[in-house]
Order: sequence, then C-alpha cells, then structure tokens
Amino acid sequence: MLVSDAVADASSDDARAIAAEARDRTRFEEEALELSDQVYRVARRLAGTREEAEDLVQETYVRALRNWQSYEPGTNLRAWLLRILTNLNIDRGRRTQRAPDMQPLEEGDYFLYGKLDDQAESDVEKLIGQLSQDTIVDALAAVPHDFRDVVVLVDLSDFSYADAARILDIPIGTVMSRLHRGRRVLKQELATGR
Repeated sequence: MLVSDAVADASSDDARAIAAEARDRTRFEEEALELSDQVYRVARRLAGTREEAEDLVQETYVRALRNWQSYEPGTNLRAWLLRILTNLNIDRGRRTQRAPDMQPLEEGDYFLYGKLDDQAESDVEKLIGQLSQDTIVDALAAVPHDFRDVVVLVDLSDFSYADAARILDIPIGTVMSRLHRGRRVLKQELATGR
C-alpha cells in the first residue's frame, strides 16, 4: 500500500509541475506578444525594408519562444526581446558583409539604356519620386550597424544609456560614443538627401 501511495504522490507532483510550466509558458507568450508592436517599431528602424523588419520580428519571436525558459520572470521582458532582436540584426549585418554583392550579368548589358531612361524622366516625376521616398529610413540604413543600433534604441525607442548598454552588452561609454558618431552620420545622410 505504501508503494502505490508513493507512486500516486509522485505522478501528481509531476502533473502539477507540468501544469505549472504550461501556465508559465502561456503567461510568457501573452506578455511577449503584447510587446510585438514595440518590437516591430524597433525592427523597422533597424532594417532597411518592411519585409526585413517583419523577418527580424518573426525570427525574434521564434528564438524567444524556443528559449522562453531562459527568461527570468520579473526582469524587463521588452529589453530581453530587444536584445534578441539586436543580436539577430547584428548577425544579419555580418552575413550581408561577408556575402559578395552579386549582380546579374544582364544589368551591365543595359547600363546605357538605363541611363537614357533616367534622363527621360520628367522633373515632376522626379519630384514625386523624392517625396514618396522614406528618407529617414534610407538615411538610417546608411548608418553602420553598430551606430544604428544605439541611435534606434536611445533616440527612437527612448531607452536610457544604461538600458541600451544592457541590451547591446556594451559599456555605457561605448553607447555614448556610438550614439555621437551615429547621430553625426545620420545628420550627414539627411543633409545630403541620399
């Protein structure tokens, strides 16, 4: 009789532990998904296009949900998610730097045709094209990754220097110097209107 009672107690303890883990995961998922708009806004500022931003957010949530148990409840979930996002963005930037810039051979064949086509565009069409461009996103895309990450976190997402340092895992002094340099590059890009 004692052995069966011990087995019943052990199985009920296991069931309680499984139920508690399921509740914790559900709570984590709900809290993480509530922050998806904020995560997307930061991703949109880090990435050059909406598609890249959506991919970054999707990868962030895949990684977060896969590793949800490493999150410590009671700490800043937003910072934890943005840390994942930032790391993924850094990895993406490294991959693009390593990959050679591949252009199809046909593009060179049509170089003169493209130049003629560009000249044929009227001034009105050029003006409309310039007005429809997202100049700020383009200017941000021209800022190097290390500087852009700090500018997005501090200037656009209103993180403190300490929070940005924690998210990027760098010293506060590095945050301040990268922010200064990033702002300078961003200002130059906006002034030149690229």
